[in-house]
Amino acid sequence: MDAVSGFPLAQIVPWGLAVLLGIAVIVLLFKQRKPASVVEDAMLQAVHRMSKAAPNLRSGLDEDAADKITTQLLQMLDCVAVGITDSEGTLLSWDGEANEHYVDLVDAISAAIRKHRREVVAHDRMPCNHRGTCRMKTAVIVPLLVEGETEAALIVVGRTRGRLVQMADAVAQFVCTQFELSRLDESKQQLQQAEIKALRAQISPHFVYNALNTISALIRTDPEEARELLQDFADFTRYSFRSSGMFTSLAEELRNIDRYLTIENARFGGRLEVRMKIAPEVLSVVVPFLIIQPLVENAVKHGLASKPSGGCVTVIAQDYGTEALISVEDDGIGMDPRRLKDVKNAHSAGAHVGLGNISQRMQQVFGSDYAVMVETAPGAGMKVTLRVPKFVPGVRPNMPDYSSDNDSADVPSQGVPAQLNGAEANGVNGTRSGILPMG
Repeated sequence: MDAVSGFPLAQIVPWGLAVLLGIAVIVLLFKQRKPASVVEDAMLQAVHRMSKAAPNLRSGLDEDAADKITTQLLQMLDCVAVGITDSEGTLLSWDGEANEHYVDLVDAISAAIRKHRREVVAHDRMPCNHRGTCRMKTAVIVPLLVEGETEAALIVVGRTRGRLVQMADAVAQFVCTQFELSRLDESKQQLQQAEIKALRAQISPHFVYNALNTISALIRTDPEEARELLQDFADFTRYSFRSSGMFTSLAEELRNIDRYLTIENARFGGRLEVRMKIAPEVLSVVVPFLIIQPLVENAVKHGLASKPSGGCVTVIAQDYGTEALISVEDDGIGMDPRRLKDVKNAHSAGAHVGLGNISQRMQQVFGSDYAVMVETAPGAGMKVTLRVPKFVPGVRPNMPDYSSDNDSADVPSQGVPAQLNGAEANGVNGTRSGILPMG
């Protein structure tokens, strides 16, 4: 069940397919009996046309989309005409004959929208100058309801009544299913944007305070390093709080992590060791925005901050066939694996920053098989692993513009700092007694 829209996606998609096939069957029943091969061809053609209509329905209903939809429905239904109105009854598109009778249907359209029920109008109940030759015999108006609200009205005009009503109802159900899926897509995008805002809000105020304190202290002792850290801090905050895009490349995400770790290393005074092993083949992989940086912050904040001697953070990104494996590991204090369930449900800065949020985002974007994997034990540190598909339809990075960066000349073309690109990382020792998915 989707938390925002309330639509069970696992039920909506099969239902939409069932309706599509049902329409094809009704179309065949509506037509005269034909040889089996012709019937099969007609069914395939009907399914194909509904599949072509679906993207237009999912992209929103305006005049252009309505024109495409009515044309496709008219071809599939083989009726006299098909029309679509908006939620107020204003005609968006009419394809076919008998368009002069639209004015005679206005009252029925208004009634269908107002009463949320189908209206059937017979030709002999309206004036007509072509009584003997007019192909219109019946018009069926079906309100298109989504969550109890009328989104539009579908008009199907035919030569008979009979199965015309069944066809109109079946088509209306399919159209409504596509509208519901469109709302579901929009709700998911809004949810993802809200989760990104939540992650931004969870960037520790203590990190900001400590970073500025460190820079302030260095101004007196090492002005040049202070200047470089201030630039890193500015670039880090600019990237983290950028307003556009839900996706980025792994290269850009690692670049921002390097800025974060540079600032933290200055604060720890050399007690923080960073190891990285980044396979060049995965630098272009698209990842959700701010999906890795919170894991690195957790490793520093919860894994190493409590160790007086400091410790090591290891970031590995490796090629694994059709996927990239990305892991963030620390050799810090670790935790009892039995507490992972509590961490999974924690979305606040008081716990491990956004682990539940990150796992949820991964599954929303890539599917339920892509939950975050956590390995930990008391005193043995923690390792968090992400599996990211290399290619996902519709997922594209939104790249920030670094053309005006002062340090752009120091950055390789892949977008990753030179000291990270292809750098080797030795594994962190420690036995793991808890390996649990965050799904």
